[in-house]
Amino acid sequence: IKKYPKKCIVIAAYLTFFNIPTPLIFPFGFFPNNSKQSAGVLIPSYGESEGLGFFLKNGGYYIPFNEKIDATIRSDIYSKGSWALRSNVRYKNRYRYNGNIKLSYGNMINSEKGFPDYSIKKDFFIKWTHQQDSKSNPYLQVSANVNAGTSTFHQNNSYNADDYLANTFQSNISIRKKWADSPFNLSANLRHSQNTQTKIVNLSIPELNFSMNRIFPFQKINNDGKNHWYDKIGIRYNMNTKNTLTIADSLLFTNRALSNFRNGVKHSIPISTSIKLLNHFTLSPSINLTERWYFSQIHKKWDGNYVITDTIYKFTRGHEYNFSAGINTKIYGMVKTKKGKIAAIRHVITPNISFNYKPDFSKEKYNYYKTVQSDTNGNIEEYSIMDNGIFGSPSKQKNGSININIGNILEMKTRSKNDTLTTEKKIKLLESLNVSTSYNMFKDSLKISNINLNARTRILKIIDLNFSSIYDPYTSNKEKNNNIDKLEITINKRLARLTSLRTSIGININEKSFEKKNETEKKEEDDSFYIPWNLNANYSLTYNKGYKSSAFADTTQTLNFSGEINITKKWKFGFRSGYDFDTKKLTYTSIDIYRDLHCWEMLFNLIPIGFHKSYTLTIRVKASMLQDLKYERKKDWFTPNYN
Repeated sequence: IKKYPKKCIVIAAYLTFFNIPTPLIFPFGFFPNNSKQSAGVLIPSYGESEGLGFFLKNGGYYIPFNEKIDATIRSDIYSKGSWALRSNVRYKNRYRYNGNIKLSYGNMINSEKGFPDYSIKKDFFIKWTHQQDSKSNPYLQVSANVNAGTSTFHQNNSYNADDYLANTFQSNISIRKKWADSPFNLSANLRHSQNTQTKIVNLSIPELNFSMNRIFPFQKINNDGKNHWYDKIGIRYNMNTKNTLTIADSLLFTNRALSNFRNGVKHSIPISTSIKLLNHFTLSPSINLTERWYFSQIHKKWDGNYVITDTIYKFTRGHEYNFSAGINTKIYGMVKTKKGKIAAIRHVITPNISFNYKPDFSKEKYNYYKTVQSDTNGNIEEYSIMDNGIFGSPSKQKNGSININIGNILEMKTRSKNDTLTTEKKIKLLESLNVSTSYNMFKDSLKISNINLNARTRILKIIDLNFSSIYDPYTSNKEKNNNIDKLEITINKRLARLTSLRTSIGININEKSFEKKNETEKKEEDDSFYIPWNLNANYSLTYNKGYKSSAFADTTQTLNFSGEINITKKWKFGFRSGYDFDTKKLTYTSIDIYRDLHCWEMLFNLIPIGFHKSYTLTIRVKASMLQDLKYERKKDWFTPNYN
C-alpha cells in the first residue's frame, strides 16, 4: 500500500515464496485520499445457498450527510427471488450524544410457486442505541437500547451466532431527571421484551417512577447538639405507575391489543431506623405503608349457571401496611498455629433473626374482598375487586413469620518464607455458605418453610463452584404429591428431605493461570515462548425430586465450552460449542480461523453442523477506512423456517 497524502492510495499485491519476494506484482486498487466526505458504492460478496440459490450479499451505497450524520444502505439478492434490505444511520454530536439506528427487512421465498410447500416469510428488525454524555447535562439523561422485530427474523436472516442463539430480546428508552440539592428523582421508561419461542410480547408504555431519597426529618427538629434514638429514623417515598400489555406478536397491532392494557399507580412509604444494643447487636425495626390506585374494579355475580365477571370503570384504592424488625451480629472464631504452612483459620458466622407482621385485609371493614356463589351446589368463593390490578391486591391472610438466616465465611492464612522475612497470604476456603428458613405462626399447618442452602467458592482462581439446594422439613404424601403436617424428624428420623439442588462448575484458564508473575513477564519479553490462549467451560446440573420417595428424580445437565489460541503471531484459532445430554449430540458449534497478512487479514468461519451449517471466507484490508475492500466467499445449506 502506497499513500500519497491528500491525493490517493495505490494498492498492489506481490507474490512471495517462503517470505522471499518475487518480481510478480499485481495492481489491485486506486483510491482517492482527501479530507472531504464522499458517497460511494459498497461492493457485495457472492456465493450460493442450497435453499435460496446464487446470491449477492452486503452490496449497497454509503451516504455522508454531514460531519454529524451518515447512512449506509445494503441489500441481499437471491436468484430464487428472495431479498433483504438493511440500513444503518449513525449520528454523533461531540460532548453531547451519539447513537445509531439499524432497520432490516427480509423477504424470504421457500420452494417454487405451485408447489405445496411454497411460502413467503416477511421479517423485520430494528436496533437503536442512543447514549448521552453525562457531562452535557448531569440532571437530565436520555438513553435508548431498542431490539425489536419479528420472532423469526434472526433465524431466517442472521449469521451472527449471538443473535441466532438468543431466545429473548429486550428494549428500553429511558429519561431520568434529578433536581439539584433535592432528594427527588423522576424517571420514565418505555420497555419491551419478546420471546422468540413462545412468540409473546410484553410492553410497558410508559412506566413512570417518582422517588424521594431517604431523609431524616427529626435531625432538623432538634438542634440541641445531642444524639437521640429518633434521629436515625429515615423516611423514603416511591411512586410507580405502569401501563402494560402481554400479547402474542401476531395480535400486537390489532384492536384487541388496545383493550388488553393494564394500568395502575402504587405508592410506598418505608420508615426505618437502626439501634445498637449491648455494643454487639443491631436492631433494625421498620414499617412500610403501601397504597394502590386503579381506574377500574371487577364485580362477579352468579346468573344461575355461571359466574359472570363485569369490569366497572371507577377509581379504586386499596391500602395496606406491614411491620418488621431484625436483629443481627457477627461471631468470629480463629485457630492459630505457630509452625507449619498454615498460619491461621478464621470462621465468621453472621446470624440474622427477623420478624414480619402483616394484617388480614380481607376483613369486611376494608371492603376489598367480596363473595360470590361459584357453582350449582351453592359453594361460595372469595375474590378481590382488584384481581385485575397490575400491582395486585392487599393481602388476604394474616402473616406473622420469624425468619432465620445464618451466613458463613471460612478463610485461611498461609506462611511463605523468603530469604529474609516471612509473609502471610489470605485464602478464602469458602466465600459464602448461607442457610435460611422461616416459621409462620398464623398458618393452620405446615408452619415451617423449606430450608434453603446456598454455597459458593473459588479454587485456584480458575474454578468457580456454585451450589444451591432446598430441603423440606415435612413428610410427603407420595400418592397425592403434597405434604402432610408431620415433621421428617419424627417420622423418618432426619431433619429434612432433599427436594431439589442445582450445582455449576465454571472453568476459565489461560496461559497465565499456572505461572508466577515474573515467569509470565519473561515469556512476554521473549515472543518465541509466549503463546496466548484461553479456555472456558461451564457445566451445570439440576436435580428435582419433588415428592418422590424413590432414588430417581428429574435431572437436567448442560455443558458449554469455548476457547482461543494464538498458534503463532499471525495465526489464531477459536471455537465455541456445547453438549446436549438428552440427545447426546453437540449443540451450536462454530470454528474461527484468523490469519494476519501484514496489511491484509484473512477470516474463516465454519459452522459444521446444525441449522446454520455454513462457511465464510473473507480476505480484507486491515485499515478501518478500507474495510469494504475485501474478497468474500460463502457457502451455506441455509433453509428458512416457515412454521
